[in-house]
Amino acid sequence: MARASEDFMKLQSGYLFPEVARRIRAWQERNPGESVMKLSIGNTTEALPRFIAEEMKRKIDLLMDRNTYTGYGDEQGDTPLRDALAEHYQREYGVTLPSSAFFVSDGAKSDAANIQSIFSRRSIPAIQDPAYPVYVDSNVAGGHTGLYDAAADGYSGIVYMKADASNGFVAEPPKEHADIIYLCFPNNPTGAVATKEQLARFVDYAHREKAVIIFDSAYSDYIETKGIPHSIYEIEGARDCAIEIGSFSKNAGFTGVRLGWTIVPEELEAEDAPKGTLHRLWNRRQCTFFNGASNVAQAGGIAALSQTGRRECLDLVGYYKENARIIREGVGKIGLECYGGVDSPYIWTSCPDSMTSWDFFDFLLDKAHVAVTPGSGFGSAGEGFVRISAYGHREDVERAVASIRENLR
Repeated sequence: MARASEDFMKLQSGYLFPEVARRIRAWQERNPGESVMKLSIGNTTEALPRFIAEEMKRKIDLLMDRNTYTGYGDEQGDTPLRDALAEHYQREYGVTLPSSAFFVSDGAKSDAANIQSIFSRRSIPAIQDPAYPVYVDSNVAGGHTGLYDAAADGYSGIVYMKADASNGFVAEPPKEHADIIYLCFPNNPTGAVATKEQLARFVDYAHREKAVIIFDSAYSDYIETKGIPHSIYEIEGARDCAIEIGSFSKNAGFTGVRLGWTIVPEELEAEDAPKGTLHRLWNRRQCTFFNGASNVAQAGGIAALSQTGRRECLDLVGYYKENARIIREGVGKIGLECYGGVDSPYIWTSCPDSMTSWDFFDFLLDKAHVAVTPGSGFGSAGEGFVRISAYGHREDVERAVASIRENLR
């Protein structure tokens, strides 16, 4: 008899963002004809940059000719794209990595979930709280945790690294042992960034505990504060203790196109895995379970890393960063505490009058017709906050901020 996965059965309720969408639909059914201004999901809204889109069209033209048609590519990614990624890290971050360390994927989210599969089920994960939900849920589904503990509002077996206003929403390395440490900077959901000194403490911890850092850098192009690292490999010693995940989603507008990468250096080692082992296991995982990213998307990725493409990407990032400024300043003027929104497209906002996250979500939906994301959906430490996303058309963002200000006076 077939049996359902015991580990998947541990997962609590539905995934956060479909639940937000479900509640918005239910509200619209109760309020027919009313529109909702969505500042909730981190989904890009502006058109693809022209040069990048034209290069993708050119790739399609090549696929339409049998003489230039290509089918399966390398599971690790097309060589020109991997070379371009290595050159990008050297040129912009001063980080030297061989192109063989880069594995191209269909996006950062899937890699962030799948990467735990190359580690022992006995591995103890440490995850910042609040955090992007996929870090927790993938470890639960992958068998790295125990059951959900309602009293502790978390899963047994996970080391939660609390982040709040007192530490600038950048957690300290845990006091107890952990094997896999998940970090995301610029942070989703809080918008916080970590200094080199703060990241160096995690690298030191990883060396001491023989742990591996999973560093999600999907929003690195949003960093404008000088001295803030864009890559974990800007920290001395990180290449033998850290994996980095990157994405074209939020700088090139590829949320629907789907393209990202993961860096697994050959120097990387773990407690029972000498150098090269984790690199080899990830390569085996990709070759076994993945047929490579879309060749059209990869053509777009190569274009995005070119001189012209980089200008277009940074212009697109600048558009969303201006949205973030409008939100942060507008919401701040009515007395709500706001964090992030400077080096990030997300504004982490406190709930007024001791409201819970979901209560404030409902209040904004009912009164202002604006949808945000409840902070409690990112972990227990997110209670009392909401995440406001800067992804939207400028006119819609301005209208939403005006509505919030008008209805929360």
